[in-house]
Amino acid sequence: MFSVFGSDNTRTCAGVSRRELLRVGGLALGGLTLPGLLRARVAEAGAAYRDKAVVMLFLVGGPPQIETFDPKENVPENIRSCTGEVQTKLPGVKFGGTFPKMGERADRLAVVRSFGSTDGGHNQLPVITGRSPMKSPMAAIVARALGAMNPKTGVPTNTVVVPEAIRPDLRLGTPTGPFQLDYVLKNYIPAGGVGRAYDAFIPMGADSLLKNLQLQMQQSDFEDRKSLLGKLDGFKRTLDKTGEAAGIDAFQRQAADVLVKGIADAFDITKEDLKTVAKYDTGHLFKMEDYHKDGKNYNKLVNQSRVTNLLGKQMLLARRLVERGAGFVTVLDSCWDFHADGNNPGCPQGMEFLGPQLDHAVAAFLDDLKDRGLEDKVLLIITGEMGRSPSKGKNGGTGHHADITPLVLAGGGLKMGQVVGQSDKTGAKPVTKAYKPEHLLATVLHTLFDTSAVRTNPALLPAEVANLVNTGQPISELF
Repeated sequence: MFSVFGSDNTRTCAGVSRRELLRVGGLALGGLTLPGLLRARVAEAGAAYRDKAVVMLFLVGGPPQIETFDPKENVPENIRSCTGEVQTKLPGVKFGGTFPKMGERADRLAVVRSFGSTDGGHNQLPVITGRSPMKSPMAAIVARALGAMNPKTGVPTNTVVVPEAIRPDLRLGTPTGPFQLDYVLKNYIPAGGVGRAYDAFIPMGADSLLKNLQLQMQQSDFEDRKSLLGKLDGFKRTLDKTGEAAGIDAFQRQAADVLVKGIADAFDITKEDLKTVAKYDTGHLFKMEDYHKDGKNYNKLVNQSRVTNLLGKQMLLARRLVERGAGFVTVLDSCWDFHADGNNPGCPQGMEFLGPQLDHAVAAFLDDLKDRGLEDKVLLIITGEMGRSPSKGKNGGTGHHADITPLVLAGGGLKMGQVVGQSDKTGAKPVTKAYKPEHLLATVLHTLFDTSAVRTNPALLPAEVANLVNTGQPISELF
């Protein structure tokens, strides 16, 4: 997010390294200075922002609705959940058999059983963009409204958390299509029509990340805040050749505080209490190397090479970020693609290790938020790019399915402890109002922003965001 280096011999007239003086998300060096970004966030968000955040846990591959949160009974064997069912805390409501912990916390969840991505391919864009006219991820839309970073902490507004953020040494083989890291970088990071300034920040390994986030200048340089800001602004003026003098105002002093303090701490889960880390840790649930090349459960299923047992710690990192002011964190978990073909496991095999990990990680996250008083501040969304065909084929294989996609929400101050909507007897299509990605986008925006204030004064937000707030129809049962 930030890096200031003092070792490069190539310097500007201001005496500051050209190599990588200041980097802010996807902004080029010629973009806004940090004080400018802070001003922009204050000016744009105004009185509309509710000071809440979103964590989207995206299950890449297409999680099966039958095996997760909409199991069916009194149906043929090839449709019933292969993992059985567990009774939840809500009378008459059952989850798939690998979700006992989430079942115990169902009074803090809202399960939407009539949601569908409307796209039956490995295309994450409909869900993560909410089919916005700008074709921008929800996270980028939020960043457009709030600015690229939190003005008090410098934490990125829009971050994507992959397993490499937890284990920088990971080399996760060569899966196909949407499970490749290159695919993630090309398809989850770009901000679309709102502009590259709001691209997601993706920490790619703790060692290099922490190095990039820390100032590397002589102590005397950054202890003198006025001197530091003079160098930063001098570098900016050299690049854009405006020659405009910059005074030392409140925003610049705040910028200095952010830079001096650094934001590396937010990304460093080793700073957490060991008991907290242990509560989140999913490493004991299965040995991920067993599912990688040459592992005993690999069976030449190449997409399993992106499977990890790090989801718990990814969720812990997400909590650290929202606690420190991130607006939207997307956590990616692979590989929920249960074809039982040459590349992927079937439902019984896939759910055996992915289901318990999801159950444990989400339960730990929910409990942690509650303990920290963040339950109403943070909206958790669990979904994927599609669902799966209700009927299973050979070895429990399932196909792509667009009409029903798993969707669970928690927190955010919304109405929890309910099932919203209903699917048909086999979980193939909605029999109540069909909710779609645009409803999910509206739900996010109505959670984060004061809709009454925006309707009264649309200028509180950028025009394209205000229009989405004012015209969007959220999942009404949640409000």
